[in-house]
Amino acid sequence: MASKRDYYEILGVSREVTTVEIKKAYKKLALANHPDRNPGDEEAIKRFKEAAEAFEVLGDDKKRAHYDRYGHADFGAGGAHQFHDVSDIFSAFGDLFGGFGSRSSQRSGNHPRQGDSLQTTIQIDLLEAASGVEREIQIMRQEPCETCNGSGAKPGTSPDTCDYCGGAGQVVQSQGFFRVQTTCPRCRGGGTIIKEKCSDCRGDGRINLESSLTVDVPPGVDNGTRLCLRGQGNPGYNGGPRGDLFVSVGVDEHPLFKRHDEQLSCHVPITYTQAVLGATIEIPTLEGRHELKVRSGTQPGEVYRLKGLGMPNVHGGRRGDLHVVVQIDVPRKISEREEELLRELAEIEHAEVSSHRSPNRNSFFDKLKEYFTHSD
Repeated sequence: MASKRDYYEILGVSREVTTVEIKKAYKKLALANHPDRNPGDEEAIKRFKEAAEAFEVLGDDKKRAHYDRYGHADFGAGGAHQFHDVSDIFSAFGDLFGGFGSRSSQRSGNHPRQGDSLQTTIQIDLLEAASGVEREIQIMRQEPCETCNGSGAKPGTSPDTCDYCGGAGQVVQSQGFFRVQTTCPRCRGGGTIIKEKCSDCRGDGRINLESSLTVDVPPGVDNGTRLCLRGQGNPGYNGGPRGDLFVSVGVDEHPLFKRHDEQLSCHVPITYTQAVLGATIEIPTLEGRHELKVRSGTQPGEVYRLKGLGMPNVHGGRRGDLHVVVQIDVPRKISEREEELLRELAEIEHAEVSSHRSPNRNSFFDKLKEYFTHSD
């Protein structure tokens, strides 16, 4: 199998360019290889699709950073959208082309056209992001009007063929050496004119209804991950397929864990004696309680790496690790006996001991108690 070309090479830009420059480069390349300007040229269509795939990744800051780090290998599992039809490209990026080559002009008239795609957002917590979750959402989307069966015409009547474009939905204009097809200004690409409109949908052929859908959020999603529900957008035109629904996922911050891609970190306070003599302490993980053996002589800021206890990879790869960062907790108040022993130790060490007590200890253990109460 031939290896994929570098996305930056496809768009003809360097890796240091801004997102705005990437957008300009894609638009220039897409217009040059647009199917309307290159009828019957399969190589141009191939370049058109290739450029769209590159822009779909590099035009998104998060996907671009992921691509810069892992390249094509990680995106092969489904991170990059595969555009098999030019109609998919118009659905995703049609707004970039303005009046030329939009979805309506490319697929106008009486030809089947895909419906519009929709967008929505959901918010989940870190534990749901780790295990995956199903969410019920409510969206407003269009449905065919039952009164006119989607025709837009008053019951008992039918739409008339547009006399301006002859029902083609397009008009051809000459611009220098190019013959450019544009949307018919009278029928707006529909190919027909409705003289007597349906009273319920007012000639649109569809009405807005609230729909309930289930979103299956896979394990490992990160803040800003965009899921695609195929065929859950608005209905198509002239028998065309429905558009898609894009769901942007927001992940709440956790009071104990900090996330870095698939890696998790947690700061855990221990006492001076535990650090010096060693101890077995209880720490939180995504699955619940876990015992960690602290080595004698542990230094402040030392990191214990627990393999496979981090976040799962959203593409099914290796699970990340949990990094436990040890902090030495210094109490603000001590008993007389504790002070006596510490002063004796200070004499042995020829040093003085601080009597401050860190508020972090109570803060951490309060959070830990609440976490375990919630997870048990």
